[in-house]
Amino acid sequence: MTDFTTSIIIPVLNEAKNIEDTLVLIKDQVASSDLEIIVVDGGSTDNTVSIAQELDVMVIASPLQGRANQMNVGAAVATGNILLFLHADTKLPHNYDQLIQNTLSKPNVIAGAFELAIDSQRKSLRLVEALVKMRSHLLALPYGDQALFMKRSTFNNVGGFPDLVIMEDFALVKQLKRHGKIAIAPAAVTTSSRRWDKLGVWRTTLINQLMIIGYYLGISPNKLRELYLKGKK
Repeated sequence: MTDFTTSIIIPVLNEAKNIEDTLVLIKDQVASSDLEIIVVDGGSTDNTVSIAQELDVMVIASPLQGRANQMNVGAAVATGNILLFLHADTKLPHNYDQLIQNTLSKPNVIAGAFELAIDSQRKSLRLVEALVKMRSHLLALPYGDQALFMKRSTFNNVGGFPDLVIMEDFALVKQLKRHGKIAIAPAAVTTSSRRWDKLGVWRTTLINQLMIIGYYLGISPNKLRELYLKGKK
């Protein structure tokens, strides 16, 4: 792949505790000439925006709330020929740029993601990581916390993230699979354990699986989000 440039799109909402570490790590790893970082704010009420602005990255406000809308807004202004969608609490592996290039250069591969590592010593989360690995490789179904990436042309061809209040990453991956292969890069992103810490490993896992079942059963995304929020209380 020639003229390889990457736009990293990070949707944020009250991520002041995470955004600085994530951005500093990204900027330390790749020459600025090969990289564009776009932080898309969804209405933060903390100092997320000011922290990102101080780190000299593009910061824009999404006119509509919701992660899908934020990522689509970021993609619309991106100039790189590769789009990488990154959660604010997730850190990329050291050589992510080369891994992306190698992955997308494989025959019939139109998109990719990374393995998942969870920043915790809890043994139960090693099982979660193993299950994610099995799902990603056997079913080619990575989720958004695994840092999805693809050519900008591919993203545009499939219409971007569906306008859903939940499961937008799952729906995009399903759409991409109709057009080509999704590959998993041989390295892991490291994501915060905060959601598992808050609700517990098994409750969090159960809620996630119920959302997938509900999606396949045709339950509306608005209803699924309502059930998801109730489950987190």
